[in-house]
Amino acid sequence: MTDNNIKLERTLSLKAVVLFGLAYMTPLIVLGTFGVIASTSNGAVPTAYLITTVAMLFTAYSYGIMARTYPVAGSAYTYARRAIDSRVGFMVGWSVLLDYFFLPMVIWLIGAAYLNARFPEVPSWIFLLGFIGITTFLNIYGIKLASKVNSLLMVFQILVIAFFVLLSIRHVFATGGTDALFSLGPFLGEEAGFTAIAAGAAVAAYSFLGFDAVTTLTEETIEPKRNIPKAIMLTALIGGGIYVLVGYTTQLVHPGGSFVNADSAAFEIATTIGADLFGAIFLAGMVLAQFTSGLAAQASASRLLFAMGRDTVLPPKLFGALHSRFHTPVFNIVLTGAIGIIALFLDVLSAASFINFGAFIAFTMVNLSVIFLVSKDADAKRQYGVIRGMLVPLIGALVNLWLMSKLDINAFILGLIWLSIGLAQLAYLTRFFRREPPEVAFDDSEPESATASVKATH
Repeated sequence: MTDNNIKLERTLSLKAVVLFGLAYMTPLIVLGTFGVIASTSNGAVPTAYLITTVAMLFTAYSYGIMARTYPVAGSAYTYARRAIDSRVGFMVGWSVLLDYFFLPMVIWLIGAAYLNARFPEVPSWIFLLGFIGITTFLNIYGIKLASKVNSLLMVFQILVIAFFVLLSIRHVFATGGTDALFSLGPFLGEEAGFTAIAAGAAVAAYSFLGFDAVTTLTEETIEPKRNIPKAIMLTALIGGGIYVLVGYTTQLVHPGGSFVNADSAAFEIATTIGADLFGAIFLAGMVLAQFTSGLAAQASASRLLFAMGRDTVLPPKLFGALHSRFHTPVFNIVLTGAIGIIALFLDVLSAASFINFGAFIAFTMVNLSVIFLVSKDADAKRQYGVIRGMLVPLIGALVNLWLMSKLDINAFILGLIWLSIGLAQLAYLTRFFRREPPEVAFDDSEPESATASVKATH
């Protein structure tokens, strides 16, 4: 018998929530994608991250307003549904599904690229299929493993990043002296025009996926209406600061954007600054981070699909079913694993750009949701005014749309195809838009086997 009045205890401080958000962002990803962003921006990684951080801060501000107004799970989907329109909310949710559905593929691709850089005699597809097979197997049997190792992984990541920065500084000082440590080169790149830097910034947005995950802790946070918006802003700001610092010091070691393999460039740099020993430690950290992130991302994607199947947004017999023995959404887990095989035909740049297409739509719509909220709700208009309630989110929306326009053309093509499928599904569910679409219920109080977790990780 279930007591519906049971509530989670409010024990989490602002500091604890921020650490949770940073763990979700997986700070080590700045090194995992360094080569891709450096090659795209022509060696101006810190500038690319500065631009993206500014965009994320505007968006984080809007997330804070919406989280304060609607302190429930569902994030961008819920905000657009309630502030704008249920059909708009459906399409935003469909865009978010793009991130969840294909995110494990990018994670496994990055992990396979780094293992292949260390063991070039082994084809990368073997590592990729290994990642997919192991994580799929573990997720079918349950996801408790991920929760047990995430805290340890976060500590290990911070240590690896700290050593990477310190060894980079030591290397630059040893080869160029003190003056070499203070250079505008990493910010300017090598003939890096604004278009190239903007393209790098569009890819860099991948590193911020999940910064809004702190909204899922609303019921467990002390003074959530004050601390959750602060936590979202601080998570984006601190995460962006880490990315800019690591990008700067790493770019000092390796100016420009030319690498033997851009997908695994940081391994090459790790060996340069710390010889084979640190190269091995770095590789272990990167592979472990990608493995556990992939485990959690696949679990989240499968449970989001389960929620959509349970609520008849997707065919319930397939997507809304749980295995009789394992009590996990096996079909969804296997499907997500199968999608990962597409990575055999992609590189990190194209895969990350595809993911970012959905993310930019979600970020843009959260900003627009604030504008709609303030324009319709007199209390919200009095509280936030024209500047905070309309101008700031409008700037956030425009910056996100501008960054989205800099994505790879293939990302646009695939993204538009995905949106077309979603629009067709919406037309079917609403009898050509004549009725309300079904609502996906994100209930974090359900048993682990049936939870529709909307937490993004990478």
